[in-house]
Amino acid sequence: MSAGELPGRQEVEDLLYQEAALLDDWRLEEWLELLTDDVVYEVPPTDVPEGDARNTLFIIADDAVRIRSRVKQLLGKSAWAESPHSRTRRMISNVRVLGADGDRILATANFAVHRMRYESVDTYIGRYDYKLVRVGKDLKIKERRAVLDNEALRPHGKISFIL
Repeated sequence: MSAGELPGRQEVEDLLYQEAALLDDWRLEEWLELLTDDVVYEVPPTDVPEGDARNTLFIIADDAVRIRSRVKQLLGKSAWAESPHSRTRRMISNVRVLGADGDRILATANFAVHRMRYESVDTYIGRYDYKLVRVGKDLKIKERRAVLDNEALRPHGKISFIL
């Protein structure tokens, strides 16, 4: 892919803002439509942010099957940690198109996700790393990595929603 074929920042921003809105509104089935059929979603551990899921224990290391299963569970009644659903508000900033790796478009953005639940607010801060692909005229998410800047996951030590 040549530099002239790369999407502009605004097109990537539009995708990331759409994704944030769908996740905040718990429209998870619609969010799945933004993903490729072979998508990967990862959240590396806070102490090894650049780790590899093949040899490091990740907080989340989902392939497409696990993502769909996670969405089904979150939308059902079996995810007790998200019943009722948390309220979230995502702030996306510093969106950059970094280049290409074959047919993949490399993009990154900073995030702050505020999670409100039981009169408490938890804030998750970090960076999203994306590998996007063009499917027809649309951009789709092939890889999504949420790299946390938080030193630890407090107060409960887990992430029970799509970060």
